[in-house]
Amino acid sequence: MLINMQYSPIMASPVDVIVVGAGNRGTNYSDYAVIYPNRMRVVGIADPRDFARKKLQQRHKVSDENTYDDWRCIAEREKFADAVLICTPDRLHKDPAVALAKKGYHILLEKPMAVTEEDCSEIVETCIQSGVMLAVCHVLQYDPVIHKIKVLIDSGAIGDVIHIQHLEPVGFYHFAHSFVRGNWRNKAESSFALLAKSCHDLDLIHHWAGGRRCIKVSSFGSLSHFRKENKVVNMEFEGGLTAAFTMVAFTEEICLRRTSIYGSKGELTYDGHEIKVFDFLTNKITKHTADMEVPGDFGKGGHGVADYHLIDSFTAAVMHKDPTMIRSGPKETLASHRLVFAAERARLENRVVICDEQKS
Repeated sequence: MLINMQYSPIMASPVDVIVVGAGNRGTNYSDYAVIYPNRMRVVGIADPRDFARKKLQQRHKVSDENTYDDWRCIAEREKFADAVLICTPDRLHKDPAVALAKKGYHILLEKPMAVTEEDCSEIVETCIQSGVMLAVCHVLQYDPVIHKIKVLIDSGAIGDVIHIQHLEPVGFYHFAHSFVRGNWRNKAESSFALLAKSCHDLDLIHHWAGGRRCIKVSSFGSLSHFRKENKVVNMEFEGGLTAAFTMVAFTEEICLRRTSIYGSKGELTYDGHEIKVFDFLTNKITKHTADMEVPGDFGKGGHGVADYHLIDSFTAAVMHKDPTMIRSGPKETLASHRLVFAAERARLENRVVICDEQKS
């Protein structure tokens, strides 16, 4: 049986949420309320599409007076929930995030935060000034096995981190379906591929770097089949730590990340399923995994297990007024997003970007 340790035996009132964007992501996160109605209630919905809006309304029995075809109607009202789940398309993140944070709602914001660095900064500044929590949906940080990598690094299992290699195999079908024909087919309508698909991965590298500031970024991309970029990003952090990230579309595997992290005392490898740590002193390999059991339908596809732990952490943070329960908070997420913008700038300008050039 799955036991959740984030909730005290004496439960507070359920967290009331409004879903802005009733598509796949909004539906997934709000399903937490179906599984745990004593922890979360969906009390409002906004989506311009009749079918999606009504389907979610029926699932959560939301009243007509709290169901809208435009999120601006919610912003015009007095605050009637604790938090908002913003799951709109990439280019439609900034305005509702800023407006609803100013109303006092805690914000769960689908990644990327926004499609410009300036908009990302405005979201973070508004949430901080408004005193509300912000959780960005970098779900990989909430994957139990991937989180174990950070735990092992912090425990000193491989000593000081020297170099990180990280690969994202997007998958030929997924790339064609989502980034050639799908919602992210056009940069002007969504965002550039590295931001849309791989801000997760640069966020992980920044996370594993343990707060060390990135000094330099370079990026290379080749135009090939479908005229879509295959990206390579190189980074240098304070203290001599270097990192290399590759996103490639033409793979059989879909989003099954692979990672090698080289330390002063050992080497850590992750094959998408389990972690192995080779200890230089003992010459032994230790295998690590984590409990991937989650309730309901969360674990049935994609990053459902991580989706569950993300929404569970956000709900607990709001319920207990404890932002430390959120791994992907405002300042760290803004820092990792800036790496993505720096990498794209490096690729477009064909040069190494010194991160001091980026806004502090």
